[in-house]
Amino acid sequence: MEIMIDDLSGPEIAALLEEHLLGMSAESPPESVHALDLDRLRKPEITFWSVWEHGDLVGCGAIKDLGDKHAELKSMRTASAHLRKGVAKLLLAHIFEEARSRGFRRLSLETGSTAGFVPAHKLYESFGFRICGPFSDYAEDPYSVFMTKEL
Repeated sequence: MEIMIDDLSGPEIAALLEEHLLGMSAESPPESVHALDLDRLRKPEITFWSVWEHGDLVGCGAIKDLGDKHAELKSMRTASAHLRKGVAKLLLAHIFEEARSRGFRRLSLETGSTAGFVPAHKLYESFGFRICGPFSDYAEDPYSVFMTKEL
């Protein structure tokens, strides 16, 4: 698999992000969906990666610089046809390496709280993330789980 910084211009990434937004909306009410669309991902403080295998887009993820050596993990998604192949683990390890090389000391995330997010919780816990309170502009929400890891 090949991981590359993505400029968010290709139809494949647009389709995967649409799948991501639909998945989030199926699990959480609209006010609790914090996934970003293409336009909101195209910000200078966000670095977005795509994962490719034999010409197929298999996953994506991003980090958002929150300042003070703190970054937020955003838009982690494995394409449905490629689940349980190690895409997310590979990408998360890459993002950790990138975050450390950029001088970040903390990586945090918001994910859903419903049963559909249990695989994500297990993945993040396996990488050392622990439950925390809301960070950045987030507020307590019964549909959100906040996690953080010191790098």
